[in-house]
This record gives sequence, C-alpha cells and structure tokens, in this order.
Amino acid sequence: MNLPLEDFYAGARDADFLIYNSTIDGELTTIGELCAKNQLFEKEEIELSEPLAQELLVEITSTGVCHTDESARNGTIPTAFPVVLGHEGAGIVRQVGSAVTDFEVGDHVALSFGYCGKCKPCVSGKPYACEMMGPINFAGLHWDGKPRIFRDGKPIGSFFSQSSFADHVIVNQNSAVKIDKDFDLRLAGPLGCGIQTGAGTVLNCFRPETGTTLAVFGCGAVGMSALMAARLAGCEKVIAVGGNDTSLSLALELGATHIINRKRCNDVSAEIRAITGSGADFAVETSGVPSMIQTALNSLNYLGKLAPAGGTHAMGEFMLGGKSLVGVTEGYSNPKIFIPQMIAYQQQGRFPIEKLMKFYSFNQINEAFDDSNSGRTIKAVLVRKDI
Repeated sequence: MNLPLEDFYAGARDADFLIYNSTIDGELTTIGELCAKNQLFEKEEIELSEPLAQELLVEITSTGVCHTDESARNGTIPTAFPVVLGHEGAGIVRQVGSAVTDFEVGDHVALSFGYCGKCKPCVSGKPYACEMMGPINFAGLHWDGKPRIFRDGKPIGSFFSQSSFADHVIVNQNSAVKIDKDFDLRLAGPLGCGIQTGAGTVLNCFRPETGTTLAVFGCGAVGMSALMAARLAGCEKVIAVGGNDTSLSLALELGATHIINRKRCNDVSAEIRAITGSGADFAVETSGVPSMIQTALNSLNYLGKLAPAGGTHAMGEFMLGGKSLVGVTEGYSNPKIFIPQMIAYQQQGRFPIEKLMKFYSFNQINEAFDDSNSGRTIKAVLVRKDI
C-alpha cells in the first residue's frame, strides 16, 4: 500500500471523516509504512482528561475484538493515528460528571457507539443514523470535537468515543448502557457492536414474519448473531453459508436449519433456491466481498431484502426482481433499548452468545487478533486479570 498519506487524508475528508495527525511523529509518508509500523499492539501509559459534566469514567473489565478494529489498524477504515482502538467495552463506573443522572459510581455498563443525541435521527430514537456518526466514532475526537487521551501532553486518537483497549476510558453517558450486576461482564461488551449488528439487522430492520426464510453469508460473530435472531423471530428456514466446517457445525447448534459450505458448493444461490423453493425472503451478507454480495442477491426471491456489510451490487437484479438493498448501521439499534433485550434473551437461554466467545488476557491482544483474522476464534474477548 503506497498511497501517500496526503491522498489518504483527502479521501478521508471527502468521506466526511475528520482526520488529525495521522502520522506517528511525522515519520511516515505512505499508508503502507503506517500499517507496517502498527502491525502489533503495544502497551503504553497514557493520560485521560477529567470527565465533563455528561461523561463517565469507566474502568474496563473486558472488551470484544471486532473486525472494525482490524480494519482501522490496517488502514482500511480512515482513522486518526496514533490511536487507542477498541469499541466493545464493558466495565464499572468509577466517576460521574456533574450532569449525569442515570448512572452512579459502581454501576456495571456495556459501551456502544457514540452519537450526538441532538440531530433529528437521534432525537427521534434512531441514534444509529446520527448525522455525526462518522466524525464521532472514527475521527479520533469525542462528541465535542476534542481529544480525551494524551501521551506526554500530545493528543492520541480515540475510537468510537471509547477506546476500550485500555484499563480506563472516558465516555459520554449516551454511549453507556447500565446492566445488572449479576450479568457476566465478559459477555456484555460485544453486545455493543458485533452482536448488536447481526441480531439488530434481523430483529430491528428486517422484522421477519413467522415462517419466512433467511440466509446468512458468513459465520463470524455478526452472522451467527443474525441466525440466532432469525430463530428468535420464528423464521422457518435459516441457512448459514460459510467456508469453515467447524463454524458451520456451530451454526447448526445455534439454530441454522441448513448449512452450505461455499467451498464445496458449485452454485450457492441455486442451492438456497432449492432449499427455500423460490429463494430466501431475507439475506444478511457479512463479508463485504463483492462476489458474495452478488451471490446473496441471486439467492433472494422476488421482493426479497438484502443487508450487505459492504461492497458492490448489480442494479439490474433489483430492478427485475423488486428486491431491496438495505443499508444497516449497528443493526438499526438503540443500544439503551436493544442491549437489555439481548441480555434478557441470553438469560432465557434463547440467545447463547457465550458459545461464540473465547477469552484472552489483555496481554494476549495480538494473539486474539491473529485468531480472529484466521477464523480460529469467532468472537475474541479481552479480559483484565488484575481486577
């Protein structure tokens, strides 16, 4: 990757991301050099500002490892470097700002994405569509456009307004969701992004009727959460498509009625049409690979709906079949409502997210990323051992 950083910045600005000081000490000139220098996570001492009136100081007890963290680390997502990544945090409130009324010291919380709370979508209860979603979560600054993390007096980038690969974080109260103290905090963090995205796409966006059919492309945390949600919703046939036999076996255990190993199937879309009769009513595509998005699209029946993770699509397929492409951010979720719902489902034994997770110490962060990237682990969760 030899893209000059100045071109990278320009593209980021065009995408409405605010980028500051993305070089490390001004030494780097290309994205390739930046990525090479940031292949491994390193532990350093940093300073946090005091929480403002509407903010919390949270001691992190555990945090999920999400593909979005990897995309930021490798430069796929424009992000302010140097940066503290992590955005599926969970922990204990240690300090509250003067205007905070819904939290107190000692509360257990799960952390989710940042949002302004003031724009039209936020005010209408749709924070996932916040008009400031990009800057607040990816620009390295917080909701007020200012940093919260410093090293030797110089600002360090934040991520998703939380930066949970740390022992303490400053977050706006908007981003925190209070959870019962008897709920395992190790399971709570991933509810704030990956699991919320998969389950929310089905339950909040698609809202499938009983007896409908749904195909999930990709058996990572997002895909597995989507198929579990499909069973909760009463879908008659839930088809999991993946390339790893171990993950596909787990998909069956979690509620898939059919599995397809794409590596051993010559025509995945034809197989799905054979299983469903005329094609799936809904499809969730989690890889973002254009060829898989096309396959997912071909797998739908007329008037079917596809929610892709990214990539391209063929407009002709939509025009001829009356199909719908749905853009979904964070599963159409209001975390303060949806995270407690997911916890309730888990406690009822209907949403066994614990089967997706493998726990690592914070010192094993690089191993956790390697295992996640290779597919050995579906959802890695970093757990602090010192508290």
